[in-house]
Amino acid sequence: MKKIFLDKEEKTREIGEKLGKLLFPGSVICLIGDLGAGKTTMTQSLAKSLEVDDYITSPTFTIVNEYEGRIPLYHFDVYRIGCSEEMYDIGFDEYIDSEGVCIIEWANIIEDILPKDYLKIELNYKENGREMVLTPFGQKYEEIVEELTK
Repeated sequence: MKKIFLDKEEKTREIGEKLGKLLFPGSVICLIGDLGAGKTTMTQSLAKSLEVDDYITSPTFTIVNEYEGRIPLYHFDVYRIGCSEEMYDIGFDEYIDSEGVCIIEWANIIEDILPKDYLKIELNYKENGREMVLTPFGQKYEEIVEELTK
């Protein structure tokens, strides 16, 4: 686990872009944090580095938005689902097993169906900014965290 202090939104965007450049087909990023803590900002900047031209919004009512880029991006917001089983109704397993990058906001709600390997990013309010806590699950994500925090 590594922590990064984000003193302003620009720092969140900078880290998001750097992270996006380190991702690979099949990557899974799980975002957790309070409302307004920067989950969508992180996703927008990550998408920019994946060469997604569309404007990224949180898919609160559709659960998943799909974007084309250097690598396809699948952006989930699972805040409104009742239980993790509902994710299978939208083909969650097909997205997770694809060659795209999956970003899951509120991933703690579906923790029981997440893959074995993924990167968990917690964004928390802290004093005059936010704290990003990076917890890698799996060797590839450990390497990404090391590179991201150099």
